[in-house]
Amino acid sequence: MAERVTISISDGVADVRLNRPDKRNALDNEMFLAIAAAGERLKTEHGVRAVVLSGEGASFCAGLDFSSFQTMADGGRSGDPSEAATAAISAPGSPGSMQQGRITHLGQQVSWVWQEIPVPVIAAVHGHALGGGIQIALGADIRIVHPDTKLSVREVHWGLVPDMTGTQVLASLVRPDVAKELTFTARIFSGREAFDLGIATRLSDTPVDDALAMAREIAGRSPDAVRGAKALFNQLVNAGAAEQFANERRVIGALIGRPNQVEAVIANFENRPADYTDPA
Repeated sequence: MAERVTISISDGVADVRLNRPDKRNALDNEMFLAIAAAGERLKTEHGVRAVVLSGEGASFCAGLDFSSFQTMADGGRSGDPSEAATAAISAPGSPGSMQQGRITHLGQQVSWVWQEIPVPVIAAVHGHALGGGIQIALGADIRIVHPDTKLSVREVHWGLVPDMTGTQVLASLVRPDVAKELTFTARIFSGREAFDLGIATRLSDTPVDDALAMAREIAGRSPDAVRGAKALFNQLVNAGAAEQFANERRVIGALIGRPNQVEAVIANFENRPADYTDPA
């Protein structure tokens, strides 16, 4: 099996590629582990001065693998959705698993690790960046996005909430009402709109080429000054992150596997309107 994430380093620039192109780089357990491991490696990789993160094939990342939603749907149909969903997300190596000493679970870490890397990280985004995919892109310091990219804060579509650090990072980029509208509607929007909203740093018809060019420019600057500047900005914009990430885990833990969440998944698979029950 091909490596799920590849890393090549040249002249101070680490070129990181999500490498599951046949699935639009969708996130299964192996993909979560590979992304987190790549980030951990780059925290201490000698000589790296900038990182470019992109996806091989037609998309940056289409979000959570459909097999995870299928597990939820199967659990709902069998009458025990909560047990099936909990087992799927909390097992060792799964996105809900925690590591001692971290402020994130694995699902959050694949987005947050790019903030923990001491050098700038530039996401080159094309094709699709949906759900977990957009949250990984939001974890980068800079986003260069193709104008026709399809993006979505997609979780509510599946009866969930953003729980991969998305609430923290999105709220730091756009107005609160914009963050809420994108999340509540789960609508798909273009790279052009992402730029207008402040989610995309720059638009490009060749995002990987332009991201690599920017990374090489940054790599030519004083590495001490660049690292110091990233640390200063992060100290300011990432204040309160640990508490917010814990809140994400708490809220999604109260949703996943519950009747309305399972109904959202089953209704999507059956291509029918969902029949929700109002909270008591």
